[in-house]
Amino acid sequence: MKKLFPSLAIAGAFVAGTNMASAKVAAVALLLQDATPEAERGFTQMLKEMFITGGAGFMGIVLLCLILGLAVAIERIIYLNMASTNTAKLKQQVEDALASGGVEAAKEVCRNTKGPVASIYYQGLDRAGESVESAEKAVVAYGGVQMGQLEKNVSWLSLFIAIAPMLGFMGTVIGMIQAFQKIAAVGNLSASLIAGDIQVALLTTVFGLITAIILQIFYNYIIAKIDSIVNDMEDSSISLIDMLVDHKK
Repeated sequence: MKKLFPSLAIAGAFVAGTNMASAKVAAVALLLQDATPEAERGFTQMLKEMFITGGAGFMGIVLLCLILGLAVAIERIIYLNMASTNTAKLKQQVEDALASGGVEAAKEVCRNTKGPVASIYYQGLDRAGESVESAEKAVVAYGGVQMGQLEKNVSWLSLFIAIAPMLGFMGTVIGMIQAFQKIAAVGNLSASLIAGDIQVALLTTVFGLITAIILQIFYNYIIAKIDSIVNDMEDSSISLIDMLVDHKK
């Protein structure tokens, strides 16, 4: 009997320890299960919740600015990439065609090549029969037309960049006004009373700034692309005039 009691005590302690360990494991698993949806929400889900919390009024307008700005930016990027030309290769082809087949052969090369540089070459070659001065004037005039085509709708993108944070700031000001109106109506300052209005006010500013930052990146890329194409146009214009002068000799 004396030996049986210690054995039962050890067995009971073992069972109790096993149950406690199982309970701890179950508790940890439950905590992980509760934390998993929070971790799986991700950045996109958080943005959705913040957008809904900010309200459909100003948030919808800011989102519209982002959508329209991205549409303009994508259209401009596609157009500018299609307008880009290997100017060194085109210059060599025009020069070879001008030397072997004359002006008409060079114009045919320009007709078969896309981009503003080829169009400028064609306009200059089309006036080559008159004089070099006429060809130079045609190149300068048509270069201005092509520059206008490159910069088309870029002003709308800059407008969306400017107006998005302004709308966010306006939402912030309106939210703060509503918070102070609640304070004036109640007569005392309570953090829980105005916390929701202040949160909404700050969220509009955050989304306005995010929109402006995204569109600003696209805007800078587009401006850099336009500058690169314009530089190619200017260099090609000078090269074309030099080729025509040499051809006239």
